[in-house]
Amino acid sequence: MTPNAPELTQRWPAPREIPVDLRRGTHRDSILRILDVLVSTQVKWAVLIHRDKPPKNRTDEYKTTLTVSERTTVASDNDVVSIELRAPDGSDLERWHPGAHLDLYLPSGRIRQYSLCGDPADRRCYRIAVRRIPDGGGGSNEVHDELPVGAAVGVRGPRNAFGFVEPGRTKRAKRVHFVAGGIGITPILPMIREAERMGLDWSLVYVGRERRTLPFLAELSPFGDRVTIRTDDEYGLPTATDLLPPNVRSGDAIYCCGPVPMMDLITAGARNQPGVEVHAERFSATPVVDGRPFRIQLARTGQVIDVAADQTALDAVLRVNPKAPYSCRQGFCGTCMVHVIDGDVDHRDNSLSPAERAEGKMLLCVSRSNSPCLTVKT
Repeated sequence: MTPNAPELTQRWPAPREIPVDLRRGTHRDSILRILDVLVSTQVKWAVLIHRDKPPKNRTDEYKTTLTVSERTTVASDNDVVSIELRAPDGSDLERWHPGAHLDLYLPSGRIRQYSLCGDPADRRCYRIAVRRIPDGGGGSNEVHDELPVGAAVGVRGPRNAFGFVEPGRTKRAKRVHFVAGGIGITPILPMIREAERMGLDWSLVYVGRERRTLPFLAELSPFGDRVTIRTDDEYGLPTATDLLPPNVRSGDAIYCCGPVPMMDLITAGARNQPGVEVHAERFSATPVVDGRPFRIQLARTGQVIDVAADQTALDAVLRVNPKAPYSCRQGFCGTCMVHVIDGDVDHRDNSLSPAERAEGKMLLCVSRSNSPCLTVKT
């Protein structure tokens, strides 16, 4: 309305009763009554059917079913079996990069993680290798005894927490050194092929109790003196010097996978070498010592995550965000680093400097909290 325009609103007296033509609207239409009864009944039945069902595990939403297409013994002690998995219809599988692993859903309900050790260029199949652990948790025995050719198995992944020369990475190491302990060769094999394809200067030290226990020796033989086989029965237990490359120097990158004592030797040996990258995947995460429960709040979403006394902060975060980055689980690679904007960190790593800690940096895989809650920015 423009300024000074005449008011055009006219007031009408309110009606004293509802007009006759509108009175019919006060009665419910018979069709609507029938629809209302049907919908109400459907809702009640849905509640009764689903009220006792547990909520669906969101991590299972991406699970697919593959078929065991081939089984091969790959160690002369017969305790390591290689298994190839293919889509039932023969279609291509999801792409993966060296260092990736699969979550295998076994018939018993057990879920186990196994590194992919085949060729990333072969989209037709995934290959894993499993060593039988007689007194383990039962997963390896089940793979050996209850997954014949033709068996169907649930799979989630591939996922990569141990990436090698990630796609798009501009800074590459001048020299790459691999260390594998026994079945730890599985994630290393695709990395070696990739390093060879890229023309990198690389070497491998492969350790184990005896040669007969080491899988995939035949696949490594074409690489000649780039590969050093070192067994305990021939040379005794290795030292850090035996495992690390000669004259380790700035710009070197070390990728290793194996048992905890081997990993500890490599970590200690490389710790005082500035500019040396160490990337590792160990057979088990570092156990939590003297842990207390606390909470983590994600600054971006406001979500609060409970961390149990015997659980790492990284495992708690992975429970709600399986794609959260991590690698070594030992507190030295820095992949899982977050920025703490509120709370007091209980630092348990050996790699962050005092200045980095003062800036609020934290490694989720080993460090904890002195406060009831930490607010972090990922």
